[in-house]
Amino acid sequence: MPFELAVDPATLVILALVAFGAGFIDAVAGGGGLLTIPALLMAGLPPHLVLGTNKLCATFGSATASYTFYRRKLFRPRAWRNALIATAVGALLGAALAQWLPAAWLNQLLPAVVFACGLYLLFGRPPEAPLDLDAPVAQGRQWPQGVGLGFYDGVAGPGTGAFWTVSSLLLYPLDLVRASGVARTMNFVSNACALAVFIVAGQVAWLLGTCMGIALMAGAFLGARSAIKGGSKFIRPVFILVVLALTARLAWQHWFGQF
Repeated sequence: MPFELAVDPATLVILALVAFGAGFIDAVAGGGGLLTIPALLMAGLPPHLVLGTNKLCATFGSATASYTFYRRKLFRPRAWRNALIATAVGALLGAALAQWLPAAWLNQLLPAVVFACGLYLLFGRPPEAPLDLDAPVAQGRQWPQGVGLGFYDGVAGPGTGAFWTVSSLLLYPLDLVRASGVARTMNFVSNACALAVFIVAGQVAWLLGTCMGIALMAGAFLGARSAIKGGSKFIRPVFILVVLALTARLAWQHWFGQF
């Protein structure tokens, strides 16, 4: 029986609201998966289905956000050709590996990954980048960055957008808004490639993922516009508090067997 038939309307509405917030957050600062993955786990989906369904809804949002940055001329595809290819390769490999990980491992791994990413975002600060927007973008650095982050997004994914933003500020002469444009586009590529693997493996709850994806897409549209206008500082404190609360709940459930 398809899993989505077991989801009651109230749970579906709650997950859609979480997805809307995640889409907004992901477009502003990255890390929307830190909300959607715990929410799907708490809804009772098995971990492999969580990852596949999360990729479906995340693809909706990352496509919307990346197009918004591209339309505002804040992302140049030609300058990032190597990163686009490397990210696709890494995501395909990571998603393929995720299919072989036992469900029990994922139950233990995902709360730890989400919690670690939440702590990173809580204590980390984006570095000051040299603001020379006409400087050429180094091509060689894009391969290890793209393969590494694409692979991580394929295996798990929480916080990938934030890691793309921070690493791009470190490696290239970008300002925060353009680094966010790079992050949103690469996140879309890795989401789409990983989603293809999960579809082949039959690990996607289509109705649930589509409903969440539409909500996430609406949030991403508003979030991308807010990010371009400099609205990331507003969402950060709320985002961190929600992430830490959800991950504490997951750790209590999956590590200590309490409900």
